[in-house]
Amino acid sequence: MISKNLNDELNKQITYEFYSSHLYLAMAAKFASIDFTGASTWMKTQAEEERIHAIKIMDFIIEAGGEAKITGFEDPEVKGEDLKLIFEQALEHERFVTERINFLMSLAGDEKNYAAVNFLNWFVNEQVEEEATAEAIIKSLKLIGNDGNGLYQIDKELGARIAVGGAEPQK
Repeated sequence: MISKNLNDELNKQITYEFYSSHLYLAMAAKFASIDFTGASTWMKTQAEEERIHAIKIMDFIIEAGGEAKITGFEDPEVKGEDLKLIFEQALEHERFVTERINFLMSLAGDEKNYAAVNFLNWFVNEQVEEEATAEAIIKSLKLIGNDGNGLYQIDKELGARIAVGGAEPQK
């Protein structure tokens, strides 16, 4: 059985995960509007991944005997007009999500809810990957600077990201 406190905090995380999905869709739209179609594809894939995370948490709450609630959130705001600035915003957001996951892990541990600890461990590892990926992209963008050929190449590489579940990337 899941405590009311942990149930409520996991419901908040569902909201944050859906917000993440919408933020990444907004970033995808921004990238498309400034002709970075590869980065747009990358962000669409990221948005789908975040949506799946929200559903995983929802399913866990239900399986643990809790009540999942889906609530609204603020409109996402994309800051910046270039790849580096927008990916920096994505990294900042992922760091926020990492803080939330760590908080949830601590709460589950304090409550000795080892099923939740085990479940959340996947998200802990996922956040390491999320932050490392964003940092690597930002490092590459810093090296490239405003070089058109470099930006073209990285946009092409970002567009080759395989969609969640191994499907072809969406264009």
